[in-house]
Amino acid sequence: MPTAPHVPTAPVPAAPVPAASVPAAPVPASDRPASGRPSVPGPSARALVPRGRRRRTSAALLASAVSVCLLAASAPATPLGIGDRLFPHLGNPGYDVASYDLALSYPGTNDKALQATTTIVARLTADLDRINLDFAHGTVRSVEVDGAPAAFTTAGEDLVITPEGGLDAGERTRVTVRHTSDPAPAEGRDGGWVRTADGLAMANQADAAHLVFPCNDHPSDKAMFTFRITTPEGHTAVANGRPAGVDRTRGATTWTYRTLHPMATELAQVSIGRSTVLHRTGPQGLPLRDVVPTKHREGLEPWLARTPDQIAWMEARVGRYPFETYGLLMADASTGFALETQTLSLFERDLFTEPGAPAWYVESIMMHELAHQWFGNSVSPRTWSDLWLGEGHATWYEALYAQERSGPSLDARMKAAYEESDRWRAQGGPPAAPKAPEPGQKISIFRPNVYAGAALVLYALREEIGRTAFERLQRLWVTHHRNGTATTADFVRLASDVAGRDLTEFLEPWLYDSRTPPMPGHPDWKSTTEPGSRSTELLAPMAHRPGGSREQTR
Repeated sequence: MPTAPHVPTAPVPAAPVPAASVPAAPVPASDRPASGRPSVPGPSARALVPRGRRRRTSAALLASAVSVCLLAASAPATPLGIGDRLFPHLGNPGYDVASYDLALSYPGTNDKALQATTTIVARLTADLDRINLDFAHGTVRSVEVDGAPAAFTTAGEDLVITPEGGLDAGERTRVTVRHTSDPAPAEGRDGGWVRTADGLAMANQADAAHLVFPCNDHPSDKAMFTFRITTPEGHTAVANGRPAGVDRTRGATTWTYRTLHPMATELAQVSIGRSTVLHRTGPQGLPLRDVVPTKHREGLEPWLARTPDQIAWMEARVGRYPFETYGLLMADASTGFALETQTLSLFERDLFTEPGAPAWYVESIMMHELAHQWFGNSVSPRTWSDLWLGEGHATWYEALYAQERSGPSLDARMKAAYEESDRWRAQGGPPAAPKAPEPGQKISIFRPNVYAGAALVLYALREEIGRTAFERLQRLWVTHHRNGTATTADFVRLASDVAGRDLTEFLEPWLYDSRTPPMPGHPDWKSTTEPGSRSTELLAPMAHRPGGSREQTR
């Protein structure tokens, strides 16, 4: 049963606590702020528990500090959040994560829990008596803070940790959580572990990394990752980043991988299975590796061989690939989507082995996830309302690439999207202020308005400022914000700088209004709220339609 927080004199490890689920909190309406720009989430007034400093030498001050801690510890543990408009309980205030070290032990079957240890190094940005981590689908066995046992309990989807003596702003702290990681689907939740025919993979977007491991589960807090995955003989494990060692002992293998660039929790990827890892070289010597079911290796090779040229195509348009490696994870699973997990994009194997889809269609999905490595991964959204910055750009390059490979022309797609755009805005909100996810369907923020609707914003911007300025903007965007996060306001500001004039009045209606503005250069284009105005085939796979198109890109 949960152990309540306390002020320990001689800390004792708490009993195992199963991480619990909590119904989604009410989400504010998706209104544009008075300034016209979305606010950046920050700690709420209730987010931080006041406490005394640890290093006070006066007896009177020590007594006062103990009194403050007793009062703080007596208050019930509560789930916190950084105030994201779409996911108010995601993330936690008071610290920035520098690194995660995630050790997983796979039991050899994907229907049993993995034993895990997650170690987090974080910098404290406030004095804290408690540390909240997002974690909701496993059993916590013990917690240590800076090497000392700490009390812990759960509150909603948070793991609430009470270290001895509290923590001081400006310092670094190390939190070690020993827990299980459950591959069974979480009740009423999307994402987390994905069971494949021979093992597991991850699909953590948007709010599901904390169904796998304790973390600060918000893209605004990117960190370095180390993965150590132990598997029985005959299994292969691959994760984000570059290999950092393989240790084989007593019929088991521990595979270690490290990222060389910071990563959002939603982009973490671990593949475990009876797989083959294929290696090749990309542009400028970039190491490439693909993970495929061994029995499908030959059939998948012609598709995988296209990756080097696809990377070169993107580099010619936006600059050098931003990470240490890239590759495709071909999961033997039915997911209904592809996902841009950093350096190792997730795909359904069937997309490449089942006949029927034209080559341009399959390759455009490959391009969508590749483009995300620049737009969405290297430059991550500061808030989930900034999602359009990743999905819109990935959709843009998907469409350009398809146009060059016998797919529909960009102009034809954009005209079709324009005709649908008012309906998309009515259903899902404008691109930069999407409506809150539907109850029990957190991934429902991935609607057409942030895909083709957002690409339409980019098309309008190109028509307004010209092709040369637009292409310069694209390169500057991924250069200025590389390895960081960015907001819609940042994009408007940079676009204005490149254009040499303030584009706020032009872009804000495209980003925030309930109706689609007139398209520059195309006064004949019309939009409607009536369904079925154009063939869905012309827009697929650009428009993300849950339960609709064959393959949903994220």
